[in-house]
Amino acid sequence: MRRNALLPALMIGLAAGAALAQDVPGKPPPSNMPRAQPAPAAFPPLPSAKPPPLATAPAPAVAGKPGAPPPTPPGGTGRTLSTGTGFVVAPGRALTNFHVVDDCRGVRLRTANGRELTARVLATDRNRDLALLEVPNEAGPPLAFRREGNLRRGENVVTYGFPLAGLLSSGPTLTTGEISALAGLRDNQQQYQISAPVQPGNSGGPLLDLGGNVVGVIVSKLNAQRVAQQTGDIPQNVNFAVKGSEALQFLRQNRVEPRLSDPATRTPAEVGEQVHPSVLFLRCLG
Repeated sequence: MRRNALLPALMIGLAAGAALAQDVPGKPPPSNMPRAQPAPAAFPPLPSAKPPPLATAPAPAVAGKPGAPPPTPPGGTGRTLSTGTGFVVAPGRALTNFHVVDDCRGVRLRTANGRELTARVLATDRNRDLALLEVPNEAGPPLAFRREGNLRRGENVVTYGFPLAGLLSSGPTLTTGEISALAGLRDNQQQYQISAPVQPGNSGGPLLDLGGNVVGVIVSKLNAQRVAQQTGDIPQNVNFAVKGSEALQFLRQNRVEPRLSDPATRTPAEVGEQVHPSVLFLRCLG
């Protein structure tokens, strides 16, 4: 992942970098990697400081306010710096994470039918870690957001995105899980904690209910190695998504009014088939 040194101590952003083959789970760590210590008799507390937003700036920075940055040039001229996921939220508009498009000279997308198109950053919110993209109208049909944001702990959710591009399937990957908690790390009320597995490249993808409605935006996972070093225990299935209500506020602040829909019940496979045409593979160009 690019800009690893900038990530908060306990969080991992999910934009996939160019050298992912070095990070394959199960590969022996480098010889200079410190060995995990045996679990102590009593776990020490986690750091009390709340981590800053993911990959925000060349130095830790105070979260900014929503705004429209200078337009991104229509396509970069260099190599792919990282990859992520986005999804269509209105005609000509798509949503992803801020850290997926931060510092990109250009953004390219691939649609469900394999078309390569250019996207342009219209607005960002560092605090929520969200970005609004201008995309061609043929990028895909807009996804609907859940009308009522009354998610409960234990409610089933689905993710759909492009993890570990270049290592896994070139097509999208679907995972399932539950809403684990109604707040994120350090009681962050803008996020959900989820158990659905996510990996680098899932950043910016939709979190969906079993009706295929957007209820969140995948954003990060707990840094299991760091937590294990501090507590002697390896956390499992601790991942985070920006709440759908936060995404809706961001979109409306930028004059985008997504379609709303009521909850329904489908199988995860049916949800994947429903949202497939609307989910985009994104490349950040340097």
